[in-house]
Amino acid sequence: MTRAPQLEIAVQDPAGARVAFAEGADRVELCQALEVGGLTPSAGIVQRVIEATGDAGAIAPLVRPRPGGFVYDADEAGVVAADIRYLVSLGVGAVVVGCLTVDGRVDAATLARWREAAGSASLVFHRAIDASADPLAALDVLMAEGVARVLTSGGASRTIDGADVLRTMVGRADGRIEIMAGGGVRPEDVAVLRDAGVDAVHLSARARSADAAPSGPGGGAGGFDVTDPAVVRAAADALRSGAVS
Repeated sequence: MTRAPQLEIAVQDPAGARVAFAEGADRVELCQALEVGGLTPSAGIVQRVIEATGDAGAIAPLVRPRPGGFVYDADEAGVVAADIRYLVSLGVGAVVVGCLTVDGRVDAATLARWREAAGSASLVFHRAIDASADPLAALDVLMAEGVARVLTSGGASRTIDGADVLRTMVGRADGRIEIMAGGGVRPEDVAVLRDAGVDAVHLSARARSADAAPSGPGGGAGGFDVTDPAVVRAAADALRSGAVS
């Protein structure tokens, strides 16, 4: 039996996590503020998602202290380490991080600090790799530092356009690190990514809520992002249709 790649859905709340698992996701990446690429979720959100799903091991919180680039000073790196230790104490299966140096290399020293903070939890490196000067060289560093998996679009704006690079990464990893395809993924892209040999596919499956009521002065536009069950199901079906006996 050829195992289908894992399906990971980026969610922002307990409702999104419930939808993701009900419609076929294997795990979720939990974050806030997906509109800016995602930030560290609050303690309350993490706790409620664990309670709602009953499976802390299938939850991978993003640990990103601010929007913008991935070069962090000592204070920011310390905040990330502290957040990692707290999240691991709750039983999450993985934490998602990313850090670069000013010249676009993986910040191996900071990553090692975060690997130590994660303890027995898996360390996942996010799409900071796609902003690195040399993603293949970065992949070698991640393997050396004990990172369990990496989220990447193959350096492209949309993952479907990076499928050839993803295939190269899969070969270079040779099972030493999971290659998870993600970045603008749509269900119709999944078959191509599956055939590239990736270990997992990641997407946000976002839709706008039906609540379009204005939120009042200073509150921004009405409505908010929710997890679309139809998109999750379509992605799950596309992944599993490639598993053969």
